[in-house]
Amino acid sequence: MTTKHTIGWIGLGRMGEQMADRLIKAGHDVSIWNRTKSKADPLVKKGGKLLDKPVDLAATDVVFTMVSTGKDVDQVLFGANGVMTGAKVPKIVVDCSSISVEESAALREKLTAKGSQFVTCPVSGNAKVIKAGKLSAVASGPKAAYDVVKPMLDVFSPRGVSYVGEGELSRICKIAHNVMLGVVIQNLCEITIMAEKLGVPRHAFLDFMNNSVMGSMFTKYKTNALVNLDWTTTFTHELLLKDLDLGLKAGHDLHVPMPVTAAARQAIQAHYGTAFLKPEGKAYLEKDFAALLETIAMQSGMTLEPENVPMPTGLE
Repeated sequence: MTTKHTIGWIGLGRMGEQMADRLIKAGHDVSIWNRTKSKADPLVKKGGKLLDKPVDLAATDVVFTMVSTGKDVDQVLFGANGVMTGAKVPKIVVDCSSISVEESAALREKLTAKGSQFVTCPVSGNAKVIKAGKLSAVASGPKAAYDVVKPMLDVFSPRGVSYVGEGELSRICKIAHNVMLGVVIQNLCEITIMAEKLGVPRHAFLDFMNNSVMGSMFTKYKTNALVNLDWTTTFTHELLLKDLDLGLKAGHDLHVPMPVTAAARQAIQAHYGTAFLKPEGKAYLEKDFAALLETIAMQSGMTLEPENVPMPTGLE
């Protein structure tokens, strides 16, 4: 497959690398910039072009950003040697990061002033989900610009992209999504520990839950981690707290009561204390957020052991 639109890509973290990889494999012309250049080596071997500075991507038609925070997006676009600092600018910028509505609106204003259209397209999933072709996305911005980039979005989000309208509407959708993520993982860990303390093996309890009306792609995907205490990082506790804070701020600003979110946020905060009881210390916080299970177990007077029962994740 080839396309007349050239693509610039910024951000090769756990998700960004896999998203860019799918675009390259689909035959798209992809130029790459990443702060740590060596992370681009696997993509260069597959046909990606590594450039020296973000501003070098300005010659492409569409620039994607997939970084950690709103400040990071602003830096790669408008900071020293940023994409938007040259004589030429891309026609469309697509940001797939999870940032606040206010940060997104400020970026849109600056990009519009420079003559670029801004499509916001946060995604739902992780690197393994991308590999399995089950990533989903939500987009907002000028409809004409969205129509141009949709074939590209469909490559790394084959489950479909939900276009929800103009402006920053996709941001609030992603924030709401990750608020639910926090509430669900906290409650899932609580009830799993409750059942185990009464004598139900984790694998048996979670198998029941996954086969019930309350099961979901998420509960099934996390089951193997919870059963076997596999905390290989897909999403960190720190990033989850960031998103919960974004949700609580939005609720405050919009006068929407969110008592369940507030309670989950405070419960998840306790995970920080667990880190200092572990041999790894603060590095424990870089493990997957599902390690919250161990915090709840500790609070319940339990010490967990892996059950060594391989469980299907739904991504096979």
